Amino acid sequence: MPESRLKDLQKSLLYRSDAVDYALTIARSGQVSVQYLFGDHVVDLSLREVTRGREPVAVEPQVFDLITYLLRNRDHVVSKDNLIEAVWQGRIVSESTLTSRINAARKAIGDDGENQRLIRTYPRRGLRFVGEVREVEGDAQPNDRPDEVIEPVTLAPIDDSTSRKTFEGTGKPTVAVLPFKNLSGDSEQEYFSDGVTEDIITALSKHRSILVIARTSSFAFKNRQTDVRQIGRDLGADYIVDGSVRRSGDRIRVSAELIETEGGRHVWADRYDRDFERIFELQDEIAATIAARVEPEVGTAERLRVERKKPQALDAWDLLHLGAKHFYTAQSDANIEAQRLFRRAVELDPTLAQAYAYLSYSIVLSMIYFDAPPDGARMNEAVELARMAVQLDEQDAMIRFVYGRALLAHKSYPDALAQLVTALELNPNLAVVYCGLGDSLTYEGRIGEAIPYFQKAIEISPFDPQRWAFCSYRALAHLFAREFDRAVEWANAAIQIPNCHYWPYAHRVSALGHCGGSEEIRMAVKELLERKPGFSIEYARTRLFYVKSTEQIELYTEGLRRAEIKLA
Repeated sequence: MPESRLKDLQKSLLYRSDAVDYALTIARSGQVSVQYLFGDHVVDLSLREVTRGREPVAVEPQVFDLITYLLRNRDHVVSKDNLIEAVWQGRIVSESTLTSRINAARKAIGDDGENQRLIRTYPRRGLRFVGEVREVEGDAQPNDRPDEVIEPVTLAPIDDSTSRKTFEGTGKPTVAVLPFKNLSGDSEQEYFSDGVTEDIITALSKHRSILVIARTSSFAFKNRQTDVRQIGRDLGADYIVDGSVRRSGDRIRVSAELIETEGGRHVWADRYDRDFERIFELQDEIAATIAARVEPEVGTAERLRVERKKPQALDAWDLLHLGAKHFYTAQSDANIEAQRLFRRAVELDPTLAQAYAYLSYSIVLSMIYFDAPPDGARMNEAVELARMAVQLDEQDAMIRFVYGRALLAHKSYPDALAQLVTALELNPNLAVVYCGLGDSLTYEGRIGEAIPYFQKAIEISPFDPQRWAFCSYRALAHLFAREFDRAVEWANAAIQIPNCHYWPYAHRVSALGHCGGSEEIRMAVKELLERKPGFSIEYARTRLFYVKSTEQIELYTEGLRRAEIKLA
């Protein structure tokens, strides 16, 4: 290469990256250039040119460096930090600057943020060049067919359209379910292990709080011994669900684990032993059970992750999860802080449907569980927020559940029940929906129908952050059915769960008031008043405003009266 051309090239390099250094090395050594060919585009490293057909495409130096870096690292997902270090040499870069350069890179090569045929965004993970690329030496054109082609490392195409967002991404955690291993020693059992995997993917996909990698991508790792951290980088997954199936005679054992990919940390693991009969029913049951466990475990892990972030680095999705952490803490001040964080999340992202829903639910619970006085205007706001959430995402079962609960508190009982039924249709693996249905049926006097719904909620999510409520509402149902011993039993079960609210203590006192037994009542009243000083019959009437039946309210308060709870 002539010295003058080398000097011109050096002058043009305002921003240095490893891709640029590589091009300079080629130029100085006199080696032939390296070019990347995809579609009708050519990216020439030594000339620092992008051409479409035979026409040059104008690109800024940073944009060229970004394209080149993605091409050279197309075998894995490139993080935002990787890009900044390579293209900007680690200098501080704003999100808007980074996003504008990525948009310009996509435009230069005929891609866009909606289709993402070539540069794909992996929410909270980074970017990856996913187009088919040929790497050649020397001069070439898009239609050339050189004899020697350096084949790139490729993976199965990722067809999960839910990840096609802007570079900032949705913030939702991404989960990949790897093919469960068949440890039975019988290849004929492969259909069952594959079927369980596919059903877990389907079941998890119904949870709108997470993104799930498509089957075609996760099954590319079948029978491959690969570190989960590498799989996470390749698939853009924050969490991996892995497992195995072992059959022995008429018994089958399915083991499953949830792993956080960044550090390889085990989040959860369990095993399920069943009789191998009615094979398809068994497959459905195990897949639903595992999916129901995974979603709340991911939610808990995400809340812990957000706690470790600096406050100034929190985005709308982070604020949503931080608010959820406070939401699940059964304390009045935590509820107020949760509302503040949810409102802030809505301000940052007015399209974040889950933030509207959780804000609505927090407002409702502030009037039932905490110290905010029941108020018509506040209740109307809760219903409106939930309605807005449904309008933003009508397919989210959790949002439908919240809308149903807001409507019930608003005393719109038929509409509430309809929303909860819709939520169950959208996601039959969401435990809180079963609890909500049981509770709503209880107030309708259909307690015989309600109890199985409570039981289902407890069975499919035994470690749910709201499982104390599953037991508490079931205790209330038994109390309204005049099954006072069972009410005490389930109230006691709720009390044993961390972060339990004071209401199960009150349910126990009311039930014991109907049962008799002065010493047990005295202890129960003492514990209730320790948890909620000043609890009274009038307080209970005020907070149970949403209960439809006057007879049920009188039954409840009569138990409190017999237990010698003060009137006001």
